[in-house]
Amino acid sequence: MGRREPRVATAAHVLLQEAIDASEVIGRWEYDVPNDRVYADALVALVFNLDPVLAQAGAPLKAFLEGVHPEDRERTARLIAKSAENGLPCAIEYRVCSADGVTRWVLDRGRISRDKAGLPTHGRGILIDITQTKMAEAAPVSAPFPDDVPLERAAEHCLAAHEAINALPRSVLHHMSATMLMEIGRQLATRDRDERLARFN
Repeated sequence: MGRREPRVATAAHVLLQEAIDASEVIGRWEYDVPNDRVYADALVALVFNLDPVLAQAGAPLKAFLEGVHPEDRERTARLIAKSAENGLPCAIEYRVCSADGVTRWVLDRGRISRDKAGLPTHGRGILIDITQTKMAEAAPVSAPFPDDVPLERAAEHCLAAHEAINALPRSVLHHMSATMLMEIGRQLATRDRDERLARFN
């Protein structure tokens, strides 16, 4: 089972919204492509209306896609498949139907690495809440990271470093790389918010 029934209960909504408001970065995800297992933080699970225990143990990609708004689901699945095929970092915007019954906009930034044979192996990324700044926009957007923007390059390299460090024995490096990844995510979210607000002013 694992799917949580959406509820509009005030307490559930307040708790989830307060957690998201504390930082625009909702959390991180990892994708074991060959075994079709996505591992995600508890807050990410709730945003996709999944049981956090299931998400922590690893759930199939389809379980997360079921939490994507029906109008965005096919496009999101297609862009994920394209990212796995070309191995390039990407950013995807889509709506999710959260556990508290609220529909939110998220920005999903990540990369799926490939082996020497060109087969997708492992993905990592960050989920950012963009609901407030997305409300005025008419259409979802997805785009690869530009090569000429320092913060975008930093995000790409940090994701690659985090993946490499996770292959090492546990050490302070794991915490440092995760902290850097979250901070870059916060700065990306702030930059994206400021750019969106500037376009509508």
